[in-house]
Amino acid sequence: MLTSLQNPLVKQIRKLHKTQERHRENLHLLEGTNLLEVASKVNYPLITVLTTQLWQKKNYSLWQTLQTQAQRLETVSGDVMKNLATTVNPDGVIATASRNARSSSPPDNLKLGLVFDRIQDPGNLGTIIRTSVAMNVDFIWLSDDSVDLDNPKVMRSSVGEWFKIQAKVEKDLVSLVKKYQSQGYQIVATSLEGNKTHWEIDFTKPTILLLGNEAQGLSSALASLATENVKIPLANDVESLNVAMATGFLLAEYQRQQTSEK
Repeated sequence: MLTSLQNPLVKQIRKLHKTQERHRENLHLLEGTNLLEVASKVNYPLITVLTTQLWQKKNYSLWQTLQTQAQRLETVSGDVMKNLATTVNPDGVIATASRNARSSSPPDNLKLGLVFDRIQDPGNLGTIIRTSVAMNVDFIWLSDDSVDLDNPKVMRSSVGEWFKIQAKVEKDLVSLVKKYQSQGYQIVATSLEGNKTHWEIDFTKPTILLLGNEAQGLSSALASLATENVKIPLANDVESLNVAMATGFLLAEYQRQQTSEK
């Protein structure tokens, strides 16, 4: 059992709380039973799994599975787990995995892709990912100045759906959107000055949907590429919605139209 906070492995994993260290080490940090259950179901390749003895007893079946899935397993004391965790009350399991296991590319027959510009809140992005999986989004692109795609809170907020979404960070969103525009995709942007409601957009067409920063919205360069500008009608002088909630409204309408078409 690892009991020292000075243990080299403990110190290495503690560093993964920082984005730059995760990138430098090329590692994800997975925390919590829920995430590990989903990682196990999709057979996501794990490098190191650290658990407390109490967690092993409470989650015996999952512990047995992880022993065949991870390259290295270690039992740690409760104090070490608290030091490693990014949450206030860790449930007793944490793991690492290679960031290369997350590589993905958009499908050739993409129907709906989401482009997010400068999203900052990890809770928002995690909720967006979960909603996107539920509503059958084909692909997500994220600007490289957004919150990290594998930020631990993003992963937890997705309630495990992070493993199912196809997504990547894109350095040049303008060129990406122009490419799809040249292929005949409609480019739909959310805007407070939008001239159509979300139920007036024809989501049966191949679509790239643009959503922007929580406070500033879309950059002018991206907004200028829109062929349709959509506004969710709001009552009682409410000016705007949280970006995750706005995404949910738009994707619910997309799903409704896709279901009605069948």
